[in-house]
Amino acid sequence: MAPIRRSAAAAVDALGSPIAAAGAGSGLTEGRTASRRAAQTNPRPVVDEPRGALYEFATDLPGARRMSVVVTGPDGEPIEATWISLPASAETPGGTAVVELASTSGIGLLGDRRVPWDAGTVGFGEAIAAALDHGVGRLVLSLDQAASIDGGAGMLTALGAVLTDSSCRIILPGARGLEHVAHAELEGLRALPHRGVLALTDSMNPLLGPAGACAVVGPQAGLDARDVPAVEDGLRRLAGRLPVDYRTPGAGSAGGTGLALLAWGARLVPCAVGIAELMDLREEIEQAH
Repeated sequence: MAPIRRSAAAAVDALGSPIAAAGAGSGLTEGRTASRRAAQTNPRPVVDEPRGALYEFATDLPGARRMSVVVTGPDGEPIEATWISLPASAETPGGTAVVELASTSGIGLLGDRRVPWDAGTVGFGEAIAAALDHGVGRLVLSLDQAASIDGGAGMLTALGAVLTDSSCRIILPGARGLEHVAHAELEGLRALPHRGVLALTDSMNPLLGPAGACAVVGPQAGLDARDVPAVEDGLRRLAGRLPVDYRTPGAGSAGGTGLALLAWGARLVPCAVGIAELMDLREEIEQAH
């Protein structure tokens, strides 16, 4: 099945370094956005919210604003998270958003707990949706510190996809639901911002095999080695229902979230290439201000 042609890119950093929320957030303007999914519940505040490597770079840019959002955490409970709004430039009138998986669906949000079968990426997708609602012209996504191996299924559903089983019932969240996925309706997916979405990865992991999502993220997510074949079968089923070749480098990034981003139209690039593009972004912003 041929991939959907869209222009996008997302950031994956396998060496993400957490940054304390208090220090990193100093001097930033606080924003507030509520996720539709979590609006009716009391979010769990996150002390020392996990941060990826992009956070420090983004918050150092002129005019960066820290935008609060309530999202579904990796364990299904609502949490308070943030994304970074960068100012507009001549090339990007709507500005740029930086959204990190670490602070929305990352393993640091679980503490010592591990829920490899049930953890998901819904919150990551909800934060992306919040940034799109804000009208940004470009997205930069960071996929570090993954807590789940759901193939990005949660992220896709938060962005409008519908994943169902053979009886047309919505699949369960996390890796648990992947073994039953039979249909993927992508017509309702949110449109990409006009300047796309930038994806950086240090490893460009494949989806399956000894260097795939289960091998890389499985141990840190708490996946038992005996369960790897079952989860890989689920990832293979999901990939077979998405308009992307699962052998594409980077598809296995962040527990397979790279696969979902590719299906959305994301461009995954090595970290060095992405950093060069982000330096161009810095110049754009500085020239505009």
